[in-house]
Amino acid sequence: MRYFFNGKIEKQDNIFSIRIPFNVWEVCKQRDVIPADLVLDNKIIACELLPEEKGIYKIHLTADDVAHINTNDIHKLLLHIQGSIIQVNQNSPYSFDDPIRKIDNIQIIIQPGDGLCGQACVAMLAGVTIAEVISVMDCREWQGTMGRMISALNHYGIDHSDVIVYTEGQEATLPKCCILMERMGLYCHYLIHFDGRFYDPSLGVMTEYDMSQLLGYLEIKVN
Repeated sequence: MRYFFNGKIEKQDNIFSIRIPFNVWEVCKQRDVIPADLVLDNKIIACELLPEEKGIYKIHLTADDVAHINTNDIHKLLLHIQGSIIQVNQNSPYSFDDPIRKIDNIQIIIQPGDGLCGQACVAMLAGVTIAEVISVMDCREWQGTMGRMISALNHYGIDHSDVIVYTEGQEATLPKCCILMERMGLYCHYLIHFDGRFYDPSLGVMTEYDMSQLLGYLEIKVN
């Protein structure tokens, strides 16, 4: 997967770094030093992600990597982390060409307890029950990370962007259908945006949404 966000280059003791705006453990399920590729001002840079604490990482760069840019500016970044999606059951009867359903509406599903918002969002998109999604994702409360959700979308043949866009509370124009992520402590809360309405597994259907609460989104491709 690729991750799009704005970042500022920090310098300390001749080491350059950029803060990553999401919890790498939660999104990617990878730990320790992680190799990655970064697009910075139209230049592709091979880099390493180094852990700070509890899933918080920084991108470490060399002086040569940033020699061509103004380090005082905020830059648009596209980060590619290989192998960051958890694989689910590969014996799926669905594909992007033959999905479980055409997404032309969303029916609200309220999660039966805390920590099942990710499973509920996939269930709303696929038109199935939370129980089925829990089985497909092989995870229960507080385990429905974005990585597992994307794998479940693939299982159901629900096409999506290969870029997660991080807005970090800034105003953004949302695509017709997407999974929204709100920061909630160490975890994320997930809800669906479809055609101007917001489907929250905790609150129900809303016609308005406070964009300052938005961490980022993944576009779901619909006609």
